[in-house]
Amino acid sequence: MEAIALAKKIKTYTYDEAIQSSLQYFEGDDLAAKVWVSKYALKDSDGNIYEQNPDDMHYRIASEIARVEAKYPNALSEQKVFDLIKKFKYIIPQGSPMTGIGNNFQIASLSNCFVIGSGTQSDSYGSIMKIDEEQVQLMKRRGGVGHDLSHIRPKGSAVKNSALTSTGLVPFMERYSNSTREVAQDGRRGALMLSVSVNHPDSEDFVDAKLEQGKITGANISVRIDDEFMKAVVNKENYIQKYPIHSANPKFQKEIRVTDLWNKIIHNAWKSAEPGILFGDTIINESLPDCYADLGYETVSTNPCGEIPLCPYDSCRLLAVNLFSYVENPFTKKAKFNFELFKEHVGYAQRMMDDIIDLEIEKIDAILAKIESDPEGEEIKATEKNLWTKIRHKTIEGRRTGVGITAEGDMLAALGIQYGSKEGNEFSTLVHKTLALAAYRSSVEMAKERGAFAIYDAKREANNPFILRMKEADPELYEDLKKHGRRNIALLTIAPTGSTSLMSQTSSGIEPVFMPVYKRRRKVNPNDQDSRVDFVDEVGDSWEEYLVFHHRFKEWMEVNGIDTDKNYSQEELNKIIEQSPYYKATSNDVDWLSKVEMQGAIQKWVDHSISVTINVPNDATEELVNQLYIKAWEVGCKGVTVYRDGSRS
Repeated sequence: MEAIALAKKIKTYTYDEAIQSSLQYFEGDDLAAKVWVSKYALKDSDGNIYEQNPDDMHYRIASEIARVEAKYPNALSEQKVFDLIKKFKYIIPQGSPMTGIGNNFQIASLSNCFVIGSGTQSDSYGSIMKIDEEQVQLMKRRGGVGHDLSHIRPKGSAVKNSALTSTGLVPFMERYSNSTREVAQDGRRGALMLSVSVNHPDSEDFVDAKLEQGKITGANISVRIDDEFMKAVVNKENYIQKYPIHSANPKFQKEIRVTDLWNKIIHNAWKSAEPGILFGDTIINESLPDCYADLGYETVSTNPCGEIPLCPYDSCRLLAVNLFSYVENPFTKKAKFNFELFKEHVGYAQRMMDDIIDLEIEKIDAILAKIESDPEGEEIKATEKNLWTKIRHKTIEGRRTGVGITAEGDMLAALGIQYGSKEGNEFSTLVHKTLALAAYRSSVEMAKERGAFAIYDAKREANNPFILRMKEADPELYEDLKKHGRRNIALLTIAPTGSTSLMSQTSSGIEPVFMPVYKRRRKVNPNDQDSRVDFVDEVGDSWEEYLVFHHRFKEWMEVNGIDTDKNYSQEELNKIIEQSPYYKATSNDVDWLSKVEMQGAIQKWVDHSISVTINVPNDATEELVNQLYIKAWEVGCKGVTVYRDGSRS
């Protein structure tokens, strides 16, 4: 198999050859083929393509994971790894791991997510500029970055420079946003999360900063909200903001009417889908890494999509398990979820994620070697070198992983269960509980074979709510964990899985299906034989309209003997959808409060966080957004974002 992989790496393919082979692989799905070739096929800086279709990529990844496995007892073979990841069926490395594993053409990290920052002491211009450089250095290596601004002194407070008073947060938000936009050119990725504590006196300015058109377009923004603030919201009480935040001896403090700031947060989220909300106390109280806060693992912010809360200079890699593939006899009366196969594969997924940490350490070493060999002086290279040295230390010490899922919506539909229903929420929660216990079992088994993460201490974690739930659900696993430790400081997440789900041809992440069917237009020459003109636009161009079915909805149609080639009218389509398990279960028509309850229940079994967007229709009120945010806090969500249809272009 290694010989096959090597031979394929030497051969190059034209773009058209790769597209045609991938079109065949994806059974005519041109979007999946184009996404794979443009984003994930192995290529060099001259544009030469070294992989013809995803099979080649999966051989590349399997070969590298098997190379790491060979260092440890009970090694998985290359063929075993390939069988688990092929066809995007069971286990799917996401984004950076998919692109970077075994890729010697670019010096880049395998991590999807980073958080940086120097904590409460970094309110000087020097530290602010250092963070700016660090985020740029990470983004050029393909990482999404988050950092918190709560350490910056509020507007108008005294400074000992020529300005005499501070400008506050907003100018620095613009700086960081502009840097992200600069990096995101020529195929590089720039993704940034800026957060601030609601306890910070400038948090209102932070919340308003993105409302001005064209401002801060390079960052997502989220407010970290504490329980004291939420209780004040519910009870309509006042709240004291401080700098430094939550300080017993603040340099500055002011009392605010909570409803004024809360209503502004709600209004802006309703109007523009930002800010998102992070429930900071829930994140920290539930967090296993925060049991080691004094050793450098205090959570300060999240990655750009909010699913991985991190301490400064830690990073995480992502991998998804395709839930749809564990439904036997999908869309029939005999449909059932194969829990035994699922548990077995989750164990392998956790193991592969740990292998990818070893591969990431090799990548970081290559980055450090590149910095060392660069011709610039040591003074110029110092920030980048120190940055990667700190990330390397955290990677080795904590061995954090991000095992997640995709196809939640399709899994439920395939079982004949309505997304957002009571039955759906209960079944999804059972699946995620099963996943959590299987992943932790795998991490404990690896601790026996490979050693626990370096700072594991059972006493520190004894009262952690996540650990206590595990103790109740699986006492034997809990005792094993106490005795042997686990390989990884934290294990689980649920990420958005955008392009991943395009290639697995399933619904994305934890989300419901967006639409079971939609219309696309293809430009036609009216003189061509067999052409059909359905629409003529304002400049006189002719277009043929055709239906695009969500892949699993089409599978449901085929199972039920419904013609998938006919050009249905909208009325006919509506009748077909009404018969299907996708009826009243798409993004815009699920019960929103029920979806928030589902997220809260599942969050109990996800040790990091969940990236989820509550989609509401254009006519949704600000009061609904208010209810959703309060409900999210009450049911134990770690964060939430609401998107009102049409609120952003």
